Amino acid sequence: MLGAWRAAPRLRLRARFGPACGWARSAASEADSRQPAEESRQESQYRDTVLLPHSRFAAQLPGRLQPDTELEIQQKSGFLELYSWQRQRKAKQEFCLHDGPPYANGDPHVGHALNKILKDITNRFHMMRGYKVHYVPGWDCHGLPIELKALSEVKGAENLSPVEIRQKAKEFAERAIEKQKAAFIRWGIMADWANCYCTFDPKYEANQLRVFHKMYDKGFIYQDYKPVFWSPSAKTALAEAELEYNEQHVSRSVYMKFPLLKSPPKLASVIDGSSPTSVLVWTTQPWTVPANQAVCYMPDAEYSVVKCATTGEHLILAADRVESTAAVLDTQFEVISTCKGIDLADGSCAHPTIPGRVSPLLPANHVTMAKGTGLVHTAPAHGMEDYSVASHHQLPTECFVDESGHFTEAAGPELKNKNVLEEGNEAVIKMLQAAGSLLKEEKYVHSYPYDWRTKKPMIIRASKQWFVNTTNVKATAQEVLKKVKIIPTSAVSRMLEMLDRRTFWCISRQRCWGVPIPVFYQKDTGESLINSETITDIIKIVEQQGTDAWWTLPIEQLLSKEAVSKAGGHDVLDYVKGQDVLDIWFDSGTSWAHVLEGTEQRADVYLEGKDQLGGWFQSSLLTSVATRKKAPYKTLVVHGFTLGEKGEKMSKSIGNVVDPDVVINGGDDHTKDPPYGADVLRWWVAESNVFTEVLIGPVVLNAARDDINKLRNTLRFMLGNMAGFNPETDSIPPSEMYIVDQYMLHLLQDYGSKVTEAYKEYDYSKVVRLLQTFCSRNLSNFYFSIIKDRLYCEEEKDPKRRSCQTVLAEALDVVVRSFAPILPHLAEEVFQHLPYKKDSEGVFRTGWINASSGWKKPGIEEAIEGACAMRDSFLGSISGKNPLEYEVIIVIEPGLLFELMEALQAEESSRVSQLNEIMMASQTTLLSEIPKETPADANIVTGNFLINLEGGDIREESSYKVIALPTAKAKCPRCRRYTSDSSSTPCPRCLEVIAGKGST
Repeated sequence: MLGAWRAAPRLRLRARFGPACGWARSAASEADSRQPAEESRQESQYRDTVLLPHSRFAAQLPGRLQPDTELEIQQKSGFLELYSWQRQRKAKQEFCLHDGPPYANGDPHVGHALNKILKDITNRFHMMRGYKVHYVPGWDCHGLPIELKALSEVKGAENLSPVEIRQKAKEFAERAIEKQKAAFIRWGIMADWANCYCTFDPKYEANQLRVFHKMYDKGFIYQDYKPVFWSPSAKTALAEAELEYNEQHVSRSVYMKFPLLKSPPKLASVIDGSSPTSVLVWTTQPWTVPANQAVCYMPDAEYSVVKCATTGEHLILAADRVESTAAVLDTQFEVISTCKGIDLADGSCAHPTIPGRVSPLLPANHVTMAKGTGLVHTAPAHGMEDYSVASHHQLPTECFVDESGHFTEAAGPELKNKNVLEEGNEAVIKMLQAAGSLLKEEKYVHSYPYDWRTKKPMIIRASKQWFVNTTNVKATAQEVLKKVKIIPTSAVSRMLEMLDRRTFWCISRQRCWGVPIPVFYQKDTGESLINSETITDIIKIVEQQGTDAWWTLPIEQLLSKEAVSKAGGHDVLDYVKGQDVLDIWFDSGTSWAHVLEGTEQRADVYLEGKDQLGGWFQSSLLTSVATRKKAPYKTLVVHGFTLGEKGEKMSKSIGNVVDPDVVINGGDDHTKDPPYGADVLRWWVAESNVFTEVLIGPVVLNAARDDINKLRNTLRFMLGNMAGFNPETDSIPPSEMYIVDQYMLHLLQDYGSKVTEAYKEYDYSKVVRLLQTFCSRNLSNFYFSIIKDRLYCEEEKDPKRRSCQTVLAEALDVVVRSFAPILPHLAEEVFQHLPYKKDSEGVFRTGWINASSGWKKPGIEEAIEGACAMRDSFLGSISGKNPLEYEVIIVIEPGLLFELMEALQAEESSRVSQLNEIMMASQTTLLSEIPKETPADANIVTGNFLINLEGGDIREESSYKVIALPTAKAKCPRCRRYTSDSSSTPCPRCLEVIAGKGST
């Protein structure tokens, strides 16, 4: 009858449950001194006839037991062999998660843990679902930070040759890789550890140069002299992704005047020459003034000619900035005239520090009115927008600053060799003052770019570099990106916006630890020699010998006579090798060409931190789109950064840095830093909302450990109650089960479906929430509490007992598989303690959740939830007293609700019915009207229950009454329920069970 009912899923279980049988009482209750000694002796007499749970599975693993047990499990369960095992099996399809290579320059940290564990949860889930997972871990091994760290360990590093520097850097990277790899393995990361990729591998470098070759052939790579982000501390160009911004940087800003040489024709009537007139300019970078080539204005904005009350001279500035600028200069401005910016056209000024230099007034859309004067000093060598203006108007791009950030000789004797950010800045300000051009200097706190590795300020500096013309590729990249699934969706607009802002990508670096740009230069003219033939020749050499060959081989072996001849040259020796290497973002951004398999070379997922929206995600996209017009990924998953548990950045000075090794193995003082094991670290990752910032600290880790211990208790109960049970031979078919057991299978099927969907959406915190809710509310608080009497006190092989054991076996299997990707050590530990599976293959080799669709019976909900509603009324009426000491009478008027309760209890009164089990009372009586002999002072609780069947087609609200009466029966010395005629004699059910056991 129940199987035919249909209803919308609707769960209204309560967490307010008491003990379901006498054996659920605490040990303290059993030993209570108030308990009569005679009663205690009688109960102990039957103790051996009760089937109490037993398992060697520990409720918790304190101290070193947790990490030590995990290591044993990794060994016994073959964690290291799992990846190769799943690669060799037959699979329905492949799932590829391409590993964004971490940088090989330091110890493993919690950022690594967050990223690698997220990837591992993803991979293990897909592997369990039958996919053949492709996951090759890799490392980003080139670049300045590794070079600097390696050289910091060497005395006399400045005297090393490029080849020696490269060797030291490689050795340093290799040591870092081994450290990180060992940590990743300890965290339980399943991967192809025997075949990792490193960006310094010759085959990788050759594939990288093949991508470079294709991009060069398609016209995306070019050389130019233009301003780029430059790190004076590292003496190299950097990409925008290699910058971090210091919000508290202090600049020395100046207000200065550029004397007007030629009045704009449209202002001739206003500026008559009787008073000196200047344009008023503000800058936060005074050191760039010697490179000034123009002053820019906004064509559509309004500008004013004002008279300075202090000096009487005329000044030109934006109309919107008149009052604020006068206040800053501690003077008053009288507005003489106002005009449009376009009216400044064809005017020019005198350079404030270089006599004879003319700075024209030019229109530009990058001018803003938010700060300053609305007129912008323009130095093409030191600003991207400045350079665009200069290119448009054919102005020179003169750079007077060298690689170390010092003024060159061309800047003049007053500035030569001075650091532009320090004494050079001071010198320029003094020059402005001496020329009478300086009106005010003040400190200005603002956001300023720093080198993300050296943590020192950047400058913008013109130099000859190699670029990727992203202008020609980003439109296609943006269209391609729109077809990529990005999680969370908020990251989509950020990445599109970053792409839109990127007009070029500087890919050359002035170092020796990296992949050389395969270009040669004519000694006399400096003209570059690079073509398809020269690149192809270098690729062949690199594939065989690695990129060291660029530095070790003579030029005759790198550059062929034929290539020189085709380029119009005469002798190979007329050329020299280029000294630049490729940007490490180009290194890692071409990893798809080396790691991804098949003709499509496309990963299902790239999963990295949000900083990669402008980094690896973008460089991978640009190189792939430029060469193949498609993205190298189908899905991007973007996570946040790790912070201290109060939301603060981690810092050694604050003392809130969390070391994953200390989390797992404990610190020197275990009372302060206890050993949690790797699964606590993994639980922390999974339960966090990783799409925002992820907090970690002692409080967070303790909570994670407590959560796992609660889960262990749930698992232990299920394991402990399955001794002597074999699912293959002892299971009860669902159709023959108690209805509440069928109901639990229904909930189990629903849980499995929801968990699977959450994993598919990479929402692992939802998986954890579903798991905790199901284990706490549905299993521990509800189901376990009502089945204990059946489990402990029925005859071992009784179908009623086997029915709930069947559910426990299914629940244990589903629950363990559901958390296995998150807690692989715990999952395998449980499987090792299964009493009915010896020499099991383990959880990961036996697949995903197998919850039968036949378990789904929505109609059952109405029966069980109706009974639970009445049980809530009953428990509420006895104010937390032991429900076993009461009999309960349920009165329901004839109708659907009455029929549902009849399905749980066919007879009028019962001490052993399914309804009485749910009510947890001594006896339950089901009536259609209140009995006439009901005591006048009986506590009658009234309630209503809405039945919703056939998806809402059948709706019936029924009222019920619940009457609780103290039982007249005695406490059974065996089951401890109030079902016996005498406290010295077991109840009829127990006598029957004892007789069946052959006991006396």
